[in-house]
Amino acid sequence: MAMKIRLARGGSKKRPFYSIVATDSRMPRDGRFLEKLGTYNPLLAKDDEKRIVMNLDRVNHWLSQGAQPTDRVARFLEAAGVRPKTARSNPKSAVPGKAMAERAAKKAARAAEPATE
Repeated sequence: MAMKIRLARGGSKKRPFYSIVATDSRMPRDGRFLEKLGTYNPLLAKDDEKRIVMNLDRVNHWLSQGAQPTDRVARFLEAAGVRPKTARSNPKSAVPGKAMAERAAKKAARAAEPATE
């Protein structure tokens, strides 16, 4: 059974609130889970201690059982010092999209033309 530690969304429309849960990876995001490990409230300030609340003993238990955290939960665990920091690289983030590349090419072509006035 593939175990995950992930976020389950709660809260109302435009007011997100997440539970950090241990679940089978085949279950829906907000569906059945095995254990609630903590909460995450993105509406609170980043330096607020109640923004992320986790039961680290239980998180370590599930990690020892082979549960894999999702990207966001892995970042929470890195901030808490449970997991070592991993280097992240997204080289495509600096590459402009197709439309922006076309606009830049047109702008460069206009700048290269001599003034006709």
